[in-house]
Amino acid sequence: MARMVEEQATGFRVSRRGFIKGCTMAAAGLGLSETMVPKLVEAATSPKRPPVVWLHFQECTGCTESLLRASHPDIGRLILDIISLDYHETVMAPSGYQAEQSLDDAISTNEGKFICVVEGAIPTKDGGIYCKIAGRTAMDILDDVGSKAAAIIAIGTCASFGGVQAAEPNPTGAVGVTKLLSGTPVINIPGCPPNPISFLGTVLHYLTFKRLPRTDQLGRPLFAYGRKNHDQCERRAHFDEGRFVEQFGDESHRQGYCLYKMGCKGPQTFANCPAVRFNDADVWPVSCGHGCVGCTEPDFWDTMTPFYERLPGVTIPAGGRGIVDAATSKGKIILGAAAGAVGIHAAVGVGKKIFGNNEDE
Repeated sequence: MARMVEEQATGFRVSRRGFIKGCTMAAAGLGLSETMVPKLVEAATSPKRPPVVWLHFQECTGCTESLLRASHPDIGRLILDIISLDYHETVMAPSGYQAEQSLDDAISTNEGKFICVVEGAIPTKDGGIYCKIAGRTAMDILDDVGSKAAAIIAIGTCASFGGVQAAEPNPTGAVGVTKLLSGTPVINIPGCPPNPISFLGTVLHYLTFKRLPRTDQLGRPLFAYGRKNHDQCERRAHFDEGRFVEQFGDESHRQGYCLYKMGCKGPQTFANCPAVRFNDADVWPVSCGHGCVGCTEPDFWDTMTPFYERLPGVTIPAGGRGIVDAATSKGKIILGAAAGAVGIHAAVGVGKKIFGNNEDE
């Protein structure tokens, strides 16, 4: 009964436990204490749902697909309930003229108040003709809709930095949102796709504090992109010990050793993949035996390739003597010194006893 009351009161089709867990995960991701969870819950269940216009440009829709497949709670459903999703080409029922009317109505009714989510890069070459919707280029749509939004969330690497479309030679002149738009706050949630928690955390932060979270120099929220994958990786101890996979399928690979020599870009990639992971399976590429490709970084298709060759400039522990070996070595030295000290102390004690006995005699 309590669960039914909760669902009727909030309008959510998820259990109370699942809903609270989702808010708790978002709070943890944002670096907030558990005392802030009730505020996130209050913001998420507020009857004043912020209107959202979701634009699609040059992309594969993978960011939307990842969001809709998230769980514990079902983040796709949760996002659709806590916001008023007024326009989204993938999930909306209308199409054609009706869809465009929905877009016009959402903008005119909520100008200066709605959140604009952009998924996909924007082509700029030849006047932007390589991506057109309802006869308008992506450049024109972004300029029109983005300039009237309260804030913009660029979801995915394509919208953030251009993505695969922007790889050399970039035939369509694809760029990210910030290359074209100014005057409206923009936050980047890169990844191919990004973790849904990174998006959810950003939305809940905005709903709770009425502002976007703090970002790094690339416009990425620090709560999700403030640390390197390498520093959070479950295989980091193997790297420190000099234990590496030399070939896919070898014994080292089966033992779960570090994938750096197989091209893992974790040492140069800022993301939260090892800490948050994806979906019910609780996995990310490295946990499945494949190296990180650096998809949250700008121009990763050019700077991180070839994907199966190691990054230059990363110091590998020599001869397999990593932190454990070093600690063992230092431990032996300390133990040796301690043993020597004990020996000296014992010798001095014996000497004192001998000389003391002689003096007594």
